[in-house]
Amino acid sequence: MTNSRRVVRLRKAATSALLTALAVVIAPWLWFPVLGSKAYPGQHLINAIAGVLLGPWWATLIAFMTGIIRMTLGIGTIYSMPGGIPGALIVGLYYEAFKRTKIHEKAEIAALLEPIGTVIIGGTLTLYVVAPAIGDPRTMAKPLLILWSGWALSSVPGSVLGFIILQALKRANITRKTLFGEP
Repeated sequence: MTNSRRVVRLRKAATSALLTALAVVIAPWLWFPVLGSKAYPGQHLINAIAGVLLGPWWATLIAFMTGIIRMTLGIGTIYSMPGGIPGALIVGLYYEAFKRTKIHEKAEIAALLEPIGTVIIGGTLTLYVVAPAIGDPRTMAKPLLILWSGWALSSVPGSVLGFIILQALKRANITRKTLFGEP
């Protein structure tokens, strides 16, 4: 591995640590109850930013670490895992796909796709896999569309805020290219 690749990996690791810490710190301040659960738009905001700035694998790691830390501190639930991880992964994968197309100047729009991963994939996994595995009758009793609606109340505002912040970072010339030398 060349020295420049090591520097990029170190910068990505540091940025990941910073975004993970930010997601954990804002969690107790930026949440609201939804249908017997807790909505954390801050997690989705971080997923949107991480997916665009760092890519799918780093963003997924950030969502995983944030979920683990929040559960350990008692400020999150097991549902942060199936919710946060797919959302971060989808943003990163779509950004990777967009950045190589003619619309690469607007690739940050991938941030707005976070609800696809969180609501549709994460919500479905929660209802049919996680809730039955942990024996949560309150979640298992909810119809899928109700669960999706509740999760969308958290995911949509968070991804929109992430998109807005990414636009502000872009105007300040803080992009994936300026941070890591990547398109």
